[in-house]
Amino acid sequence: MPVHTSQGSQGNHGRGVGLGLALVSAVAFGGSGVAAKPLIEAGLDPLHVVWLRVAGAALVMLPLAVRHRALVKRRPALLAGFGLLGVAGVQAFYFAAISRIPVGVALLVEYLAPALVLGWVRFVQRRPVTRAAALGVVLAAGGLACVVEVWSGLSFDVVGLLLALGAACCQVGYFVLSDQGSEAGDEAPDPLGVIAYGLLVGTLVLTAVARPWTMDWSVLGGNADMDGTSVPASLLLGWIVLIATVVAYVTGVVSVRRLSPQVAGVVACLEAVIATVLAWVLLGEHLSAPQIVGGSVVLLGAFIAQSSAPAKPSQEPVASGPGDAERQLAAHGTAV
Repeated sequence: MPVHTSQGSQGNHGRGVGLGLALVSAVAFGGSGVAAKPLIEAGLDPLHVVWLRVAGAALVMLPLAVRHRALVKRRPALLAGFGLLGVAGVQAFYFAAISRIPVGVALLVEYLAPALVLGWVRFVQRRPVTRAAALGVVLAAGGLACVVEVWSGLSFDVVGLLLALGAACCQVGYFVLSDQGSEAGDEAPDPLGVIAYGLLVGTLVLTAVARPWTMDWSVLGGNADMDGTSVPASLLLGWIVLIATVVAYVTGVVSVRRLSPQVAGVVACLEAVIATVLAWVLLGEHLSAPQIVGGSVVLLGAFIAQSSAPAKPSQEPVASGPGDAERQLAAHGTAV
């Protein structure tokens, strides 16, 4: 009995640590947009800000990449996929989106990711999903309609909305790839190594796309305007690199390993709330009452969809939520 009690206590402790890390990740990721947007408005191209973010973080994580260099031979597809989707794809689409639409709106659109996973399972793989998961998707879609105010003919930039949708597609890959190997025990790829090489791959891809040699580097030596307050551009960049990238990715991936994609995804929904509040306070991006209600419905739908997966895998091929769907997609080789 004492042994079982000890094991249960350790399990609860590990879950508590995982939830704490997921919360830290949500807060860190949520602060990226409010720090990046002033730099973009100061004259930097969105892709240049993304390159600075990813390249800076890759430099910080370089010692870990050297330490886990064996991963290059063991899991090359995982590293390439994480770098392309979880790093370069998510950040490039998101930063491009916030250059055209409010930070909060961009993140709420990004939280269509659960619906995209379930849509793939239902219409491409032609497998059923539970009613709870379907309800979550319907709520998320309906809430999004309020966020973008469809009754006024899409009051936001359509290109910006499409860019945010691209970020949602890449976010699916981030959660799938973050969970790779979580049940492999000692054979599981080290999450810090995966992040380090993902950042390196993302840097290579973004270097070719963003062409940083054309950047206006003088912007980084000046100040950026944050809703009337002058803030050193270097301070904003430091926050983006160290907190919103290194800390955010490390705590996020480790939390997925300790919990599961669906549980970590539920906590990650707080990112949209945090980002919206920060954008409201620091950038003066006020949302209307219908948008606030719609945003709440989006998050409620994401919560229902992601938390509807059973605790244990079912014997029947029914996808109950994005986390369950993601595991099944990974098992079929869709991710890595």
